[in-house]
Amino acid sequence: MMSGTSAAPPKTQSQAERGGGVSNGAGQTGTNSNALSWLEINVEYFKTWPGICKILELLFGIICMACASPALLSGTHWFLFVVVTSFISAIAWTAIYLLSIRQQLNRIPIDWTLTEFLNTGVSAILYVIAFLVQIIVWIPYTGFYASGANITAGVFGILNAIVYWYATILLYNDYKDSRAA
Repeated sequence: MMSGTSAAPPKTQSQAERGGGVSNGAGQTGTNSNALSWLEINVEYFKTWPGICKILELLFGIICMACASPALLSGTHWFLFVVVTSFISAIAWTAIYLLSIRQQLNRIPIDWTLTEFLNTGVSAILYVIAFLVQIIVWIPYTGFYASGANITAGVFGILNAIVYWYATILLYNDYKDSRAA
């Protein structure tokens, strides 16, 4: 029935042990499994104070978004903008540390500590402004059905601002120590 088709020969044991080769059409073989071999999972970072700060930034950010959504008053729009922007930034920095991207991209002339310091410092300042706006806007509406959740979002905004400030201090110390060396 299948007289016109030819099947590829099965892999030998030695090919399978070597990872098996995939031809790229030029007679060279390579493996597809090594495409992301430069990435290394670094869970140890999250056992340090800066890593714990990253986890708390994400956790408090999720709570702030959950409690303040949907934005019913104009101040909450600003609050959610700051929370979501900072959350996305925290996800990016978490991925950078989790996947050891910072260590692997040492050829790119980026001052990683200064970049993260500036990003975290700006987020801390914006969080202070945002939680103040959120609480000030919602205090007059204490009898409103959504006021409890929105004031809770403001309180977790305070906690997240404290975490961002602490992370900024840690990053400043790292930056200062890296310049002294």
